[in-house]
Amino acid sequence: MAGTLEAIRDGLSAVGLPPRSMEDEWGPGQMEFSFSPIGGLAAADAVVLFRSAVKQMCQRRGLLATFMCRPALPNFFSSGWHLHESLLSHTDGRNAFASENDYLSETGRQFVAGLIEHAMPMTVFATPTVNGYKRFRPYSFAPDRVTWALENRGALVRAQGAPGDANSHVENRMGEPAANPYLYMAANIAAGLDGIKRKLAPPAPVEADPYAVEAPMLPTSLADAVAALDKDTFFREAFGGTLVDYLLQMKRAELARHDAAVAENPPAEGQDVTDWEMHEYFEFY
Repeated sequence: MAGTLEAIRDGLSAVGLPPRSMEDEWGPGQMEFSFSPIGGLAAADAVVLFRSAVKQMCQRRGLLATFMCRPALPNFFSSGWHLHESLLSHTDGRNAFASENDYLSETGRQFVAGLIEHAMPMTVFATPTVNGYKRFRPYSFAPDRVTWALENRGALVRAQGAPGDANSHVENRMGEPAANPYLYMAANIAAGLDGIKRKLAPPAPVEADPYAVEAPMLPTSLADAVAALDKDTFFREAFGGTLVDYLLQMKRAELARHDAAVAENPPAEGQDVTDWEMHEYFEFY
């Protein structure tokens, strides 16, 4: 894969988006990319540029790059989109999540509390496809319930830092690569700032097995996530009812297409990813 990866690296650098790292993942041809911190709206713009540029560069080499979460490929593993977040202080420009005495400041903990508080309805923004919910499985380095922890990749929110670490931040591990970056990031910002505004305190961080602790379970399907957002009032106030209702309408139409296709062509026994999912997401995303 070296030739393709070098071409992607050089192409991304040429459009002003040099990758911080490119790492081989578990599945064949499965890669993880990371980038240095990018502020505000530019971070969402960068995701759109990254996905479109990678797909175009691969297409020129006769390859197909997909950001589908769990394609029906042999020995493939689900792909996630881990969103790393911190806030800068208006007064001195320092990281508001850093603390001299703890791995996360009080402001950082309040931000985490907001993420935990609004995790259920937020799922639609972070994981907007039928396919993405097949990632929420125990012992998969993906979350399956609403928890947070220090340096634990099984928790929904992972705090990274140490006392005196100026780079302390939090990582939301809910998202899938196909998520709309503007909605995914905006939902995180709104939820986290609500925690700060209301001075919420998060539950105790998980110190043992995040897949065994008693905690609310994440939605196991897009239908369940849509129902959670439909009942929610916070995101309607934050984003406006028109946007939320439009998104719900689009997701219900997607679910209806899925259900009709599965009824007409039921998957074989043991088939994890349906033919409809591959036709719907594999090339499009």
